[in-house]
Amino acid sequence: MNITTISSREFNQDVSRAKRAAGPVFITDRGRPAYVLLTIETYQGITDNKESIIELLAMPEVAELDFDPPHLTQALYRPAELS
Repeated sequence: MNITTISSREFNQDVSRAKRAAGPVFITDRGRPAYVLLTIETYQGITDNKESIIELLAMPEVAELDFDPPHLTQALYRPAELS
C-alpha cells in the first residue's frame, strides 16, 4: 500500500494531486498528521463491519468458559510517602 504525505498547504494548492494518489493520503498540519484522505472503497472496506461492538464484546463462543480468579491477598494500593 502506497502512503502519501503532504502538508495542508500543499493539499490546499493541489487537491487533485492528493486525489490521484494511489493509497491513503496523510495531510499534516505544522508537521503533525492531522487528516487522512481515503478512497470511498477503502473507507467502506474499513467501516462495513457486520458485527456491532456489543456482539464482539459478548463473545458467545466462550460462554461456557470456567473462570476462577485468585483472591487478593494484598491491598490494591499503598499510601504515598511524601517525606
